[in-house]
Amino acid sequence: MKNIIDAIINLVTDPKVELVRHYSYVNRANNMGDALEEYIKDLFAGTVDETDENIRNSKLSDVFSYMGNATNPPDSMLKNGGDAIEVKKLQGINDLALNSSHPKRTLKIDNPKINSHCRDCEKWSERDMLYVIGVCDTKKIKQLCMVYGTEYCADIETYTRIENVVKEGLQSIENVELAQTNELGRLNKVDPLGITNMRIRGMWTIMNPLKVFNYVYMPNSSKTFNFMCLINSEKYATLSNIKNLEGFTNEIPDLNIKDVKVKNPNNPAQLIECKLITFAI
Repeated sequence: MKNIIDAIINLVTDPKVELVRHYSYVNRANNMGDALEEYIKDLFAGTVDETDENIRNSKLSDVFSYMGNATNPPDSMLKNGGDAIEVKKLQGINDLALNSSHPKRTLKIDNPKINSHCRDCEKWSERDMLYVIGVCDTKKIKQLCMVYGTEYCADIETYTRIENVVKEGLQSIENVELAQTNELGRLNKVDPLGITNMRIRGMWTIMNPLKVFNYVYMPNSSKTFNFMCLINSEKYATLSNIKNLEGFTNEIPDLNIKDVKVKNPNNPAQLIECKLITFAI
């Protein structure tokens, strides 16, 4: 079963950062956002340099149980209950736009935002949520960051409590018709003629992890590409191929693995032991 360590090994042993040119050449993507999403799939599948689409598709199918898009999240899920992966492309160290979906510590099968194909792709109930953020210019990745929701996001109740308060407040409004909706709310016939409706949607954002974790990691400004990944030590110890990655630290310049402690998103007074993996070229 492929995991995040496989993706990191593929990155550090053969880094590709000029994505638009590379993915235009193999006819997979013409813009940076699409190219980044395809690149992350290829990192996990080991198909960055695969030009035969039939072979690539077969390898992707061997690695992923589900591949979605912006309207059918998540972007991908690894087979055998592996990580759910969400890819975000940014042009600077800006906040991540999550739109109507609140931050996810993990992805659960009862999440109303996922479709039946995602739920039924294999037997599963909950997956680790991996956020992959690429800071890019028009052609290249400048920074790539991988963090898990368990170190990045609070428990689901933190976010649903806010949504429930908003919904309860809408129900208290007099003389309007509250319609059934998957959004936070929809008010129908708010004017005397009954011709005006109002949709209420949550538009969630979350601070870029490169800012959130700047107390344990700062990119090397003298390098053209920087990579960082945080994995909590408990999960790291369960990954069968960590020795393969650790072996490369003696061979690849600017590849480092060190122990750090980060704040618990549910209680910053508590610290979580993690492995910080960094690489630069």
